[in-house]
Amino acid sequence: MKRFIISALALLMLFALVAGVSAQATWKPNKPINVIVPWGAGGSTDQITRLAAGELEAALGTKLVIVNQPGASGSVGTKSVLDAPRDGYTWASGAAADLATYGVQGMLDTDIRKDWHVYLSVANVMVISVNASTPYKTFDELLAAFKKNPGKISIATAGMSSAGHIGAELLKRYTGIDYKHVTYDGGNPAVIGTISGEAQVTTQLAVEQADMIRGKKLRPLAVLSDKPLTLQGYGTIPPVTKWIPEFESGPNYFGIFIPKGVPQEVIDTVDKAWAEVIGKSKKIQEYAVARGAVFAPSFGQDAQDKAFSYYQPVAWLYWEAGKAKVSPDTLGIPKP
Repeated sequence: MKRFIISALALLMLFALVAGVSAQATWKPNKPINVIVPWGAGGSTDQITRLAAGELEAALGTKLVIVNQPGASGSVGTKSVLDAPRDGYTWASGAAADLATYGVQGMLDTDIRKDWHVYLSVANVMVISVNASTPYKTFDELLAAFKKNPGKISIATAGMSSAGHIGAELLKRYTGIDYKHVTYDGGNPAVIGTISGEAQVTTQLAVEQADMIRGKKLRPLAVLSDKPLTLQGYGTIPPVTKWIPEFESGPNYFGIFIPKGVPQEVIDTVDKAWAEVIGKSKKIQEYAVARGAVFAPSFGQDAQDKAFSYYQPVAWLYWEAGKAKVSPDTLGIPKP
């Protein structure tokens, strides 16, 4: 009888485990999911979000509708997700560093660790490029011009807290230059603005500049990394450490963010889809190779840890540069 009871209990535990695993992917959306891109169409967030959404639709059995809602460096669209019903049908997207530093900049009262489930797809790098008609052929020529004309040479970015702005501020930190900041509602408009002559330089992401670099509308001078970037259809862009050996910058992770408070079955389902679909996506891998990005899918605590490795120094960069309103340590981001 004792052996029977033990066996019965073991069987019941097995049934419970199997039932638990089965229950982890039972969300069946009955309407389209809105994915808010808090930047303009064509930029880095828009590109990878549309690609990831297309990959997820078959796994989730519903349409993922991309809604571009730019404004206030992405905080307007992100706030609309926070304000939406927590039913799993409204997601955010973008760079994890943006989401994590809205609080530091006083733009939005949110915490990436407490308020969001994070799903990362790619990591991007920033490239210093100039309008092809400018006289700057190498990074040291551009650097000399910055130093000779403080505050006069314009850099186009997608606005405060954007990847391009982070790149410009990193450049300022390591070289002591000053620049004229020209802002746009997205990386693609910033690139177009540079090509049209509204700005001389852009520090936006390689994925946003790739086509214009290949088309010789932009001249890339350096990648903000310690490694060169080989861009398909163009060649190799040298690392900025060739001129600034002490320069440091980690990978800038992009992905989709779901606010906490949605039903657990939503998260279980998306976790499974992210592992099985995004983690193996040939389309996203090909996109990364073609546009100078890094294929880097992750979710859960792994994604939170990867995001932290980049947004921690970025948050303190803003604070030390006088661009932040709230000290990062008061928001649980210790100084590196």
